[in-house]
Parts: sequence; C-alpha cells; structure tokens
Amino acid sequence: MELWQQMIRDSIHTVDQLVEKFGIDREIATNLDEFFQVRINPYYAGLIRYTGDPIWLQCVPDKKELEDVDAEEDPLMEDQMSPVPNITHRYPDRALFLVTSQCGMYCRFCTRKRKVGDYEKISMKNLESAFKYLEEHTEIRDVILSGGDPLMLTDNMFEKVLSRLRSISHIEIIRIGTKMPCVLPHRITDNLCNIIKKYHPIYVNTHFNHPWEITPESTEACERLSNAGCPVGNQMVIMKGVNDNPEVVKELMQKLLKIRVRPYYMFMADETKGANRSEEHTSELQSHSFISYAVFCLKKKNKKEIEKNKIKKKQTLEDTTTTRAPTY
Repeated sequence: MELWQQMIRDSIHTVDQLVEKFGIDREIATNLDEFFQVRINPYYAGLIRYTGDPIWLQCVPDKKELEDVDAEEDPLMEDQMSPVPNITHRYPDRALFLVTSQCGMYCRFCTRKRKVGDYEKISMKNLESAFKYLEEHTEIRDVILSGGDPLMLTDNMFEKVLSRLRSISHIEIIRIGTKMPCVLPHRITDNLCNIIKKYHPIYVNTHFNHPWEITPESTEACERLSNAGCPVGNQMVIMKGVNDNPEVVKELMQKLLKIRVRPYYMFMADETKGANRSEEHTSELQSHSFISYAVFCLKKKNKKEIEKNKIKKKQTLEDTTTTRAPTY
C-alpha cells in the first residue's frame, strides 16, 4: 500500500470522529454524514490552524448544510446533458468523463454532492459505455477526466484509462481535473508522473483556494507535474471566510506562480443544495501581476438554451462574464 492510500484509510470519516475531533453534536453529525459523507485525510487536517479557519471551512461539515434546502442539487444540469452514464457532453468538441466517485478529501462546497462518494451513482461499471460513446462521437477532441477525483484510481487503472483514450484517434487533448496536489500531494508520485509522460498532451487543472494550502508538499507535487510536461492551471472558488479578500487572493496567485501553477479561473460559487453557506459575492479581486490574472467566471443557467443543447448541442448553454468558454 502506498503512503497516499494509507492516508486515505486513516482519514476522518465517521460520526464518532466528527464528535470527538470537532465537537459536533452527535445527532447533527449523524444527519450530516447521511447527507454528504466526510473524508478529511491526515495531511489536510494538519493544515487547520484554528476552529472556523479557511481550511476548516472547506472540509469540516456544518449544520448549515442541512438548512440549505432551496438550491438545486444539480445547478449546472450536468445530468440532463449526460447521454450515457459518466459522460456529460455539453459542448460539441469536448466531454466531461467521470471515472470515479471517490475523492482524497470531500469538499463541503462540492457541486456534485448528489453523487460524489456514491459508488452506484458514479460507477466504474459504466466506463465501457462511456468509452464507446467517446469512440463513436468523432467531433469530441477534448476530454476532461473528473469524478470524484481521477487520481483516486490506482496507477494501473489510471493508465488503462489514459491508454484507452489515446487509442481514440480524434481525441487530441486530455485534461485531468484533480484536487490531489492541494489536498493529498503525496499522490503525485514519480511513478504516476512517468505514466502521464507516455500520453501527452495532458493538461492538469487543480484547485487551491487559500495560501495556506501552498506547502512544501504541495509545491513538490506541482513541480513534479510540471517536470513531467503537464501545464498546470488553478481553478479557485470564491468562498465566504476562505478567500473573499483581495489580499488573500493576491497572495494565493503569487504563490501559485512561484510553484509553476498558472491561475486559470476564479469561479463564483454555484448555488448548490447543501453548499450555499460558502457562497460569497465580492468584487475588486485583482492581482498586481498581469501573468497571474485568473479569469473570473460567473455561471448562469439558461433553461431555453439547455433545451436547445439537448437537440442541437449548441455551444451556448451558459453565459459567463468572459469570452473564454467554461471548462466543459
């Protein structure tokens, strides 16, 4: 068993642990666990400095999640744009491919709370039908691997996925959406990077939200990916109490550049059932270095366009505040 796998096994994940370590009322902890399970690995738990700090807010459950019942479970209507299980085909030339339900740490602001962590809702049994869909749709040239976190797969299984995708001649670009460099950097091993090198071009989009997440371990992980030939970009979500402060964002972006990670997107938090405690509307988030500007992206559902996309796959599902298209 590799170190990262042992850390997953040693994660905080039970009701008893929530009560003991975080002082959460047992009944509330039980209800929270039923709503969306907890996983806080030892590395990420070690980044918490005090109760309610920016790390705590991202990983420790809160009773407010149970009070947030008005928002939609699937705010971007990914399931409606899913022609086969595990695939979301929103735009003509790219597809989102969910390869696992598991994550190295379950974020409390997750927009896929409806299915992440559930083996039945994101099942590896459906991978073959997903591959067949990608093979049959020759217009798809760009595939984003997500989940869950695709790097929760073993090296052997992950390579099988990459190899199969590379056997499809019309797929030119593979993107990996992973939070592992931030929440469990021990996963970025030399062996994993050697596997990735075989299947370029591969792009990595990771997910740092606060400067405290830039550590010697996460720095080494990001540098390994860069040295393996992967352009690494960061997608930050603006969250109340985490990074709704221009100076915090500036510090994060500057530190990301030092570890060879390019700030890519700053997302306004999607309105998701059980996650709106994190939502924050803020302005004046500016960087002082042109290279470190991230694109601010506010997603807006347009139900008429969603219906059109079902039929015509038009590339106009959602409006953004920029001219750059969303990632899938």
